[in-house]
Amino acid sequence: MPPIYGVNFICPKSQTMNVESKTLSHFCSYRVIYGDTDAMGIAYHANYLRWFEMGRNELFRHLGLPYREIEAEGFMLPVSEVKCKYLTPARYDDVLVIETTVNAGFRAGIQFDYVIANKDCTVTHTTGYTRHAFVNTQGRVVRPPVFIRDLIKEKR
Repeated sequence: MPPIYGVNFICPKSQTMNVESKTLSHFCSYRVIYGDTDAMGIAYHANYLRWFEMGRNELFRHLGLPYREIEAEGFMLPVSEVKCKYLTPARYDDVLVIETTVNAGFRAGIQFDYVIANKDCTVTHTTGYTRHAFVNTQGRVVRPPVFIRDLIKEKR
């Protein structure tokens, strides 16, 4: 179930996506496959959390820091809190646009905000966020590493 990523994908301006924001955001796209849906052809609710994960992984990859490299530096980012507000259903074969934004207002760990919309960015399917702690290889909570803080500041 490979996503259909757009290189430098830019969603058209709309009320659902704030593309002119000064925050650090990234867009990727995904086509809903049959296996993502229930018997009614509607995307199963838990898949939105997978798409959130896809968005944040692609944001890091876009910054030149694949998640694998964060782990190689001795850090992991377990989810400590998640919110997903379902607004309109996504259906089989819909192309979704996943906007992932680093929330600069969250200081303990890192927070990513999400908007999942249709391909034209005119209908918002869901909004939400995930909060993550940084933990070291021993599983202890640590401050966000300097290399990640610096990268986010630089790219903003």
